[in-house]
Amino acid sequence: MSETGDIPENEEAQAVGIPAVGVPAVGVPTPDGLEMVEAAPPEKDASPEDAPAIEVTDLWRSFNGLHAVQGISFSIERGQVVGFVGANGAGKTTTMRILATLDYPTRGTAKICGDDVVGYPAKVRQRIGWMPDHYGTYTNMTVLEYLDFFGRSLGFKGQDRVDRILDVMEFTDLTSLSDRLIDKLSKGMGQRLCLGRALLHDPDVLILDEPAAGLDPKARVELKYLIRILAEEGKTVFISSHILSELGEMCDSLLFINGGKIIHHGSAESLRKGSAESTIVNVQLIEDSDKLREWAELSPNVKFIDSTKQGGRIEIDSIEEDIIAGVLRRMINSELPVTEFHQEERKLEDAFIEILGEIEASGEAIVN
Repeated sequence: MSETGDIPENEEAQAVGIPAVGVPAVGVPTPDGLEMVEAAPPEKDASPEDAPAIEVTDLWRSFNGLHAVQGISFSIERGQVVGFVGANGAGKTTTMRILATLDYPTRGTAKICGDDVVGYPAKVRQRIGWMPDHYGTYTNMTVLEYLDFFGRSLGFKGQDRVDRILDVMEFTDLTSLSDRLIDKLSKGMGQRLCLGRALLHDPDVLILDEPAAGLDPKARVELKYLIRILAEEGKTVFISSHILSELGEMCDSLLFINGGKIIHHGSAESLRKGSAESTIVNVQLIEDSDKLREWAELSPNVKFIDSTKQGGRIEIDSIEEDIIAGVLRRMINSELPVTEFHQEERKLEDAFIEILGEIEASGEAIVN
């Protein structure tokens, strides 16, 4: 290995089992009066194989009176890909650091596959792969040497270590970069290396903090592809991002956090539909929009909204699929030359903003 005077950063080293440095002690009262308490161990009669991949109950984390996480609770089943969404300072990274055993909760519990992150940190670290929003780069260290260091830290020996490193490099497309110095990697290459490190011990749960931040479009597509493969292999992936459209494409459900509180947990599809009682449809015709307007004015349950170049937008006063299909059937029976008929969906970003607006309108405080 090339000579280097650097050692891995505390987050990375601790996540693979190297003793933590500077972590606050349990049982010490915080300035805001909330005491750091050790969570109770998991029930002895509970089978870890039946436990959720991630289970968080009434979780709090405070820093000198500032509540970064405020009593959140959620559960993620095994094999799911869940997006964690929120603005900067909403509590995403703090929650993820607690799940990765890199920070203590002030109060509440967090479990990975049935193991409490405070009571059984060593067992939890065997289960998780942690990918922070940035990773340490060291001078005079190659991609292969970097993965070899963490392979040794994880206890891999001899040919088993070599085989595992080669498997990870092949999966993350790093084989051709094995001799490249890691401080010379592009952002996308560096993220693939960080993901490779998180996969070395074949964890059940992956916790990825903003892995797509700063990536170009090609690198984002590559990362999304790798995550979908991991999901197909049965991994649980908990991923945070600001890019809601991409999360909607790759995630089974989305978890929204704001001001340290969970404000939504559900599928992207349910979020797009929201509480709407009608459906907006974009209709394109071979001819101009006049015929569509005339047809809509004479049709029950249909309202013409506006014209487009060859067609227009209509509103159907239902969200039921059979009624929407019936409108299309009536158009065809009326001999309208329809070439395109599709529902308009709310953007996830608009849905997120709408949820925040509803909370503010209800008078509920959204503060840290």
